[in-house]
Amino acid sequence: MIRFGLIGAGRIGKVHAATIAANPKAKLAYVADAFRASAETLAAQTGAEVADAEDVIRSPNVDAILIATPTPSHADLIEAAARAGKAILCEKPVSLSVERINTCLDVVEKNRSTLMIGFNRRFDPNFASLEARLRRGDVGAIEIVTVTSRDPAPPPADYVKSSGGLFRDMMIHDFDMARFLMDEEFVVVNALGSSLVDKAIGAEGDVDTAAVQMQTASGRIAVITNSRRATYGYDQRIEVHGAAGMLAAKNIAATSVELSNANGVSGDPVQHFFLERYAQAYANEINAFIDAIDTGTRSLRPGGPDGLQAQKLAEAATVSWQTGRPVQVA
Repeated sequence: MIRFGLIGAGRIGKVHAATIAANPKAKLAYVADAFRASAETLAAQTGAEVADAEDVIRSPNVDAILIATPTPSHADLIEAAARAGKAILCEKPVSLSVERINTCLDVVEKNRSTLMIGFNRRFDPNFASLEARLRRGDVGAIEIVTVTSRDPAPPPADYVKSSGGLFRDMMIHDFDMARFLMDEEFVVVNALGSSLVDKAIGAEGDVDTAAVQMQTASGRIAVITNSRRATYGYDQRIEVHGAAGMLAAKNIAATSVELSNANGVSGDPVQHFFLERYAQAYANEINAFIDAIDTGTRSLRPGGPDGLQAQKLAEAATVSWQTGRPVQVA
């Protein structure tokens, strides 16, 4: 039985807690949160105990730490858990700073810790199937990857103050997905961004509409487009074009029912937001982490190096947008 300590009892922490509780190989032993009432509510629902984060990490009755706290605390918590000999799953990103990620990963490596980063979209059944077919060679050599990601509505303007900006907060998932599918590192990033949805976001120094082009050393291209507003729901699509064809993962509607009549063909809207769209991906992610611990697998993907490289692309995109010039990526 793998005993979990969950640090962070907010929206995503609740999702992970439910998956842990449903897995016969695991048990949620402790819940910690800066707002104790949130921890107490979730603990009561799952049969866990409430404790401070430091005590959860130090506890001999905990095998794995799941970090679902705000970003500024991630690196410190990862390091503490690594020094305590725990397996770790941390929500993205490790840090908003590449330098801080590097020092954190040094601690993880020194302590030979198991670390997974929460790029849950790799575990979406549709995207995972697309990636498997790419590796099988269904479309031949990859030429261009296109990722579309649009939220149904923008966050409050105050949110961008601590988010790190659209490229580091929202598009970082798409940077990871582009790397996952391309299976080759990108060496140059060119970004455009505007504040077209909410001028208050622009006033805070961020964008709500963006497009990024990236290229690998061999010349392969990825194009990512993001928007903070899609009036029709949570828009999540991928296309990969190759020498022998194209693979596409389309949006998922609330139901597959369509009405056909004299006015045309209509269906239900796409799923509204990430908790609905990626429910299975989140469950698959946690279960894969549990299986890895159960079998003694230390090298997990997405791991620390994946979090580092995605952050490098996010920083390069931010600089490119700010300067109006392409940025080389180490």
